Amino acid sequence: MDLSTLDRGQITVLGSAFCVMLTMHFTVQLLSQHLFYWKNPKEQKAIIIIILMAPIYAADSFIGLLDIQGSKAFFMFLDAVKECYEALVIAKFMALMYSYLNISISKNIVPDGIKGREIHHSFPMTLFQPHTVRLDHHVLKLLKYWTWQFVVIRPTCSILMITLQVLGMYPSWLSWTFTIILNISVSLALYSLVVFYHVFDKELAPHKPLAKFMCIKGIVFFCFWQGVVLEILAAVGILKSHHFWLDVEHIEEAIQNVLVCMEMVVFSVLQQYAYHVAPYSGEAESKMKLKKYD
Repeated sequence: MDLSTLDRGQITVLGSAFCVMLTMHFTVQLLSQHLFYWKNPKEQKAIIIIILMAPIYAADSFIGLLDIQGSKAFFMFLDAVKECYEALVIAKFMALMYSYLNISISKNIVPDGIKGREIHHSFPMTLFQPHTVRLDHHVLKLLKYWTWQFVVIRPTCSILMITLQVLGMYPSWLSWTFTIILNISVSLALYSLVVFYHVFDKELAPHKPLAKFMCIKGIVFFCFWQGVVLEILAAVGILKSHHFWLDVEHIEEAIQNVLVCMEMVVFSVLQQYAYHVAPYSGEAESKMKLKKYD
């Protein structure tokens, strides 16, 4: 193929397709390693769901780029697919952390060694919770509910937004209302994960929880606020179609899709480190034994 005969729009699509293939490559590589060393199904099922987030985001964005002149409802549907999966990933991440700590909310299993620890809430949560609380089964259940509310609110809002758009009853003020609700919801879910991490940072240290969490938070928060910023720039007239070779009506969706395709390559590489197969392949144990004898 002679690239010199292609216009910049076609090159953009080809570049985005290459990014999607790279993301798929790194994800399939990591996925196959976990399937080969299938030692802990409970944990590794959650890990597989989490690492599939990057290729799903990439493929979803690429589809949107190919049919960039689709209706507003079409773009909402694509966003809904990504964001509903994002809600599942956040819930699975919390379940993974509980598994590492041998905590079972449903069976009321909370190890004695972690009961009574102090949790310090920050503003604005102090408007609804005491500044300091002691860890017990109730507090752990509350953190779980704060995470799972997003799993319910995200798909509910998606269905409502798509339905209202199809019916032609979706004014701009309602769009921003849903944006605010979803922002509060995802912020609460991520806040509960941050609190959980700070309380159990010592116990979770061998499992690289910060790297795992940052992969999810990076995809969720970065893509969300990136889309909001692009939407604002387009709404105030700073971002216009004729400023770019992607000469389409929904320029903010086009740029968002291109950026997400590129960014998912980075996150798929980071996941190679954060969700490495070493704990299940025996590689980590071998290294620990070598250090012990050294």
